[in-house]
Amino acid sequence: MLEKNRGLWEIKMSAAVPNALELYIYTDVRGDYYDWWERKFVESTTSAKYFRKELEKYPDVREINIFINSLGGSVMEGTAIYNQLRRHPAHKTVYVDGFACSIASVIAMAGDTIIMPKNTMMMIHNAWTYAEGNAAELRKIADDLDTMNEAAMQAYLVKAGDKLSEERLKEMLDAETYLTAAQCIEYGLADEFAEDEADMESARQMLAQKSAERMAAEQMQQRQEKAIAALNKYFG
Repeated sequence: MLEKNRGLWEIKMSAAVPNALELYIYTDVRGDYYDWWERKFVESTTSAKYFRKELEKYPDVREINIFINSLGGSVMEGTAIYNQLRRHPAHKTVYVDGFACSIASVIAMAGDTIIMPKNTMMMIHNAWTYAEGNAAELRKIADDLDTMNEAAMQAYLVKAGDKLSEERLKEMLDAETYLTAAQCIEYGLADEFAEDEADMESARQMLAQKSAERMAAEQMQQRQEKAIAALNKYFG
């Protein structure tokens, strides 16, 4: 089973520029998962594995234009996508079309050039997760989150160069910081302004809709997993 969201996450050849790809990240980044109610494995079209397979179809591409309007999603999937883009020999240009939040801002850091309209934003924060378990398990999860945070920091610091210190970055991550386009350029997290402003109302409406859908899906998934765990415990 394949998610039907190609209009919001799409990679295709550019109609205007030869040997150029266009990647649209207009939804949450999510890995594959198993739908317990439907008893089907769902292959996500926003996973790193799916992105790798699609990218391999275009071995001769010389330029990748990446358009982002996303609240983020899976740290694991987004980090892998960032690294795939970083090592790709093509020149990468990132356009923030509204919001580049959470792991979507990390993906944006793969751009050789990052362009932001003056009315767009990034949001950066520390990784977080749902957790349950005993004290030892919860302490391990906290340690794992610290490791994830350190890895994400490197993406920002590599892009920013000497414009952003590690200490200042930690402060912003701890505070869950929204950054204007001007602040992103100041800190080295973007390179230049776009000529035109973005349609932020449309961007907000799209993200509000996708956020509501994501929360509903996550709540359903959690209920499914708890129900299966309870049944396993009862019959185990």
